[in-house]
Amino acid sequence: MQNGQQHQTGPTLEPLRRLIRSRLAALPPGLSEFILFGLKQAWACLFGGLMLGLIILTKLIWQPDWPLHRYDALFLMALAIQVMFLLLKMETLEEAKVILIYHVVGTVMEIFKVHMGSWTYPEAALIRIGGVPLFSGFMYASVGSYMARAIRIFDMRFTHYPPFWMTAVLAIAIYANFYAHHYLPDIRILLFAATALLFGRVRIYYTVETKPRWMPLVLAAFLTSIFLWVAENIGTATGVWLYPGQHAWHMVSFSKLGSWYLLLYVSFVLVTIVCRPQPPATPQIRQAQA
Repeated sequence: MQNGQQHQTGPTLEPLRRLIRSRLAALPPGLSEFILFGLKQAWACLFGGLMLGLIILTKLIWQPDWPLHRYDALFLMALAIQVMFLLLKMETLEEAKVILIYHVVGTVMEIFKVHMGSWTYPEAALIRIGGVPLFSGFMYASVGSYMARAIRIFDMRFTHYPPFWMTAVLAIAIYANFYAHHYLPDIRILLFAATALLFGRVRIYYTVETKPRWMPLVLAAFLTSIFLWVAENIGTATGVWLYPGQHAWHMVSFSKLGSWYLLLYVSFVLVTIVCRPQPPATPQIRQAQA
């Protein structure tokens, strides 16, 4: 079993964590590991899940004549969640740094995209810059939060990981293309190929219980992009932001899967600024790799 520090839930929730582990210990090993994997994934994406929940809840209950705008309320609630996570030690300082970096990077891109008409935020807000409510940065930050937390919770290790400078060059190229394709030819096909070339051999080794498991990094990025695409549909269905022509809601284009897939590499490189990828450290993983 991994030690408590690696999978910390914070001292407040530690009794609950121990209770859940004791109940899982009574189950068959395969079933116990499967349930524990789901619980740890849910814990890793806690911030993103809370944000989606708040988006849905405010859509259902918010009234236009209330003194606080819905977007401003979402910003204050997201900020309160971050403060609570840190106070209760449910989040590490490194993870908070990732969220701050990603909030800034995401907000800058939001301002540009809204200016270019890629999407709009139809509701009023006081806490906004250039037509972009600042809570939107937390939606981007939830992706970085998930990655940083998942690396810690699953004790992720990476094989054949490329040098940082190469990943940084790719991330900059992807990020720049999100801006440049409005003026120049879109090179995302080349960027897709670059991700496969650079990360095609990378394996993510993760530990749910005691036995190391692995998954190709590019497959993990693709599967994660599907979940983000679903979340984006929730965002547009609740009117948080709208694409051109979405006055009557319709499903977000599947082409956005590609955008999320590429953006995930930007996210991951930003995370590695704070949480550098570590190679396999146990004989089990080294043996599995061999």
